Amino acid sequence: MPQFVSILWKEWILFKNKIVDISLSALIGPALYLTAFGWGLGGAFSVDSFSYIAFIAPGIIAMNGMTQGFSVIANDINMARIYQKTFETVMISPVSMPVFTLARITANVLRCLYGAALIIAAAMLFHAELRLNWYFFTLLTLNCAVFSSLGFIAGLCVNSHADMAKTSNFIITPMSFFCGTFFPLERFPMLPRKIIEFLPLSQAVKGMRSGPDAAFSFIPPLILLVWLALLIPIAVLLCKNTE
Repeated sequence: MPQFVSILWKEWILFKNKIVDISLSALIGPALYLTAFGWGLGGAFSVDSFSYIAFIAPGIIAMNGMTQGFSVIANDINMARIYQKTFETVMISPVSMPVFTLARITANVLRCLYGAALIIAAAMLFHAELRLNWYFFTLLTLNCAVFSSLGFIAGLCVNSHADMAKTSNFIITPMSFFCGTFFPLERFPMLPRKIIEFLPLSQAVKGMRSGPDAAFSFIPPLILLVWLALLIPIAVLLCKNTE
């Protein structure tokens, strides 16, 4: 426990020193989406009984949790391991690898939730009707945790910064557009839709948009927990092997 808290404290110090840059990087992309769709298409038509801005706002929040969750920790671990060589310091320290893995993922989730809070505040300015309740924030947290775990794994596996960008293009970019963020999954043919529905971002967007009163509301968090249960042990194992 002291090791876990120490790593979180280190990440908090880094966060405080870069809070302006972190805030701007978390806001700029979602703000552009909200501006373009909120002013351009927000009231022009509706999707599934939602105005378009109300439809895409939960998706943008979940998508930002995915991109920030993956890219921040993946790039940080990758740079520390390959270029800065500071990851070796962790390897020779008395911190256990499972504790280090869980602490870094937890710190990244908290950073993602901070970014999500900024986007929620921005979405309110566009009068997006968000269903902010325990279910919304549970799915948001799980979504951030899944992609933080995936980013941690990528940071350990990818062997160059250029390849990291390619990995993001192959994993994160397709999910940004195909997981129901900007249009309903029902527009897809049956077979690809069934595959896409099991992707973590699809379940996060679906649940955050519909709320806990929707039928089978336990399925989105359950699928996200399954993803998390698969990714966390892989992350710990890879970290131990790196050691």
